[in-house]
Amino acid sequence: MVASKPRILVVLTSADKVPTSGKPIGWYLSELAHPFHILHDKADFIFASPKGGEAPLDQASVEMSMEDPVCKNFLENHSSTWKKTQRLSEVAGRTSEFDAVFYPGGHGPMFDLVSDPHSLRILRDLHAENKVIAALCHGPAALVNAKTADGEYIIQGRGVTGFDDVGEEMFGYDKDVAFSLQGLLNERSGGKYAKADNGPLGKKVVVDGNVITGQNPASAYDVGHELAKALGI
Repeated sequence: MVASKPRILVVLTSADKVPTSGKPIGWYLSELAHPFHILHDKADFIFASPKGGEAPLDQASVEMSMEDPVCKNFLENHSSTWKKTQRLSEVAGRTSEFDAVFYPGGHGPMFDLVSDPHSLRILRDLHAENKVIAALCHGPAALVNAKTADGEYIIQGRGVTGFDDVGEEMFGYDKDVAFSLQGLLNERSGGKYAKADNGPLGKKVVVDGNVITGQNPASAYDVGHELAKALGI
C-alpha cells in the first residue's frame, strides 16, 4: 500500500494594495516558489485566501526574481495554484484534512491575514492538533493574533522571526504598515523574537516545537527544508 502524501494548506493574502497609499502589494513570489520547489513532489497542496479566486501577486517580487529559474518555472507551470484559490471560509473547520499550514509573505498579510477570523480559526485548530505551522517574512503577521482555545497566543514563549524594522525602513514600507511586525512578534512571544546577525537580508529560520518561521526571502529555501523535516518527507 502506498502511503499518502502529507497535505499542506497554503494561505495567501487577498490584499492587493496598501489602504492608505494605494501602493501595490500582494504575496511574494520567491517566498512561495522556493518552498514549493522543495516540497511539491513530496506533498499535496491546497491553496486558499480570504476572498478566494486569484490571490494578488506582488509584481515587484516578480521583477526581483527575473533571473531565478525556480521562480520562472513556478510562474510558467503552476499559475493555477494562486489563480484558483479556495475561500478561507470554505477551509476553516477542515483542519483534520491537513498536516501543515504555510503562510508566505509579501506585505499583504499585514493587512488582511493579521485579523482574518477564518485564518485565526485554522491556526487555533491546527495548533490544538499539534500540526505544523510555518510562516515566512511578513507571513508571521498571521500568527500575532492567533490564540489557543484557552486564549493564549500560540507563539507565547516560542522563538519566532519575521521581517524586521530595519528592513521595512530600507524598502520604504515603514510608513505604510500599521504596526511593527518585529515589535508585535516580540511582544506576543514574550521577548523571543530573533533575527539574522548580518542584517535584514540575512538568512534566519527559527523552529520552536510545531512553529517554523523565516525572516525574509533569503530564508525561503530553509523554511521549505524545515517544513519537509517536520513532516518527515
